[in-house]
Amino acid sequence: SMSIQLAPKPGFCVKSSVIQPAAFSIRTQPVQVPAGLKVFVNVAWDKNVPSPPEGSEEDIRRAMQGQDVNEPNVHGWFVPVVVSEGRQDVDKAGKPALVFDCVYNSSIKTRSLADVEFKSFLVELALQRIEAQTGLALSRQIGTPNIASKGKLTPRTVHVPTRLFEPSSSSAKMGTAQAQGSAQSAVVENSSSSNSPLIWRWAKEGDKLRVTVAVPRLTRDLIEAATLDIEARRLILCVPGRPMLDINLDLSDAEIVARASLSAAAQQQPDSSKVSGTTLTLKRQRDFDVDGARAEWRVADPVLVVFV
Repeated sequence: SMSIQLAPKPGFCVKSSVIQPAAFSIRTQPVQVPAGLKVFVNVAWDKNVPSPPEGSEEDIRRAMQGQDVNEPNVHGWFVPVVVSEGRQDVDKAGKPALVFDCVYNSSIKTRSLADVEFKSFLVELALQRIEAQTGLALSRQIGTPNIASKGKLTPRTVHVPTRLFEPSSSSAKMGTAQAQGSAQSAVVENSSSSNSPLIWRWAKEGDKLRVTVAVPRLTRDLIEAATLDIEARRLILCVPGRPMLDINLDLSDAEIVARASLSAAAQQQPDSSKVSGTTLTLKRQRDFDVDGARAEWRVADPVLVVFV
């Protein structure tokens, strides 16, 4: 990775909320987040954030629509974004809220002002990256407060994967870097931490697809508080105190590869190809059997096994 200096300029602010109770860390301190808590997302601009690669209008539209070819394609168009650590604030009624800054390269500001669909695309990318970074599940019922930003955007130093600055890079999609320094400190946990991404694998078993998720330090209390959502092309597992597992097979190949790469970088694990390869091969399979799905918690192992 490489260190860059940012002085973000406010763009616009959107307001979401947390769908279900969760816990995550702010400056290493655990914070309990209740359902319904407001989340403000500051979309901002800075010329030092890696810019998107060159791409045709068709490439850009395909990325916006989440479309992809039938074979693995890691050369898709993408938008890097720097996501800050969450910080606590209050809304105009004085109620607690969370705030995140999502900073994009200044070169895409003009299009976001002229193209409503592109602006919505940037908002969705921001929400997805916040979810991936924190494990929070955020509502897509979006409000647009009449402010450029919630709170002041301060200068910061961030560490960005070097590959995002390489013109020929094909392994990074929607890259995320966390802010470091006195204002906003990145929290990098080791692989044994409960904040590490949940590890999973899949296999065919009869006429079912079997997805096995390792959940370290699994307890019956965690099982009772956990939630599992299964859609035709998506599986979302929320376990209290763990980052949300979101297996989204509707994403482009490039975004799948990049998410795995960025997660590995955050965990100081050099090889992300196994994770991305697992997701890409599952993506080539049939849709999940939502109506016939079943799940088994196995505390002794400790894993969750989902048959779809």
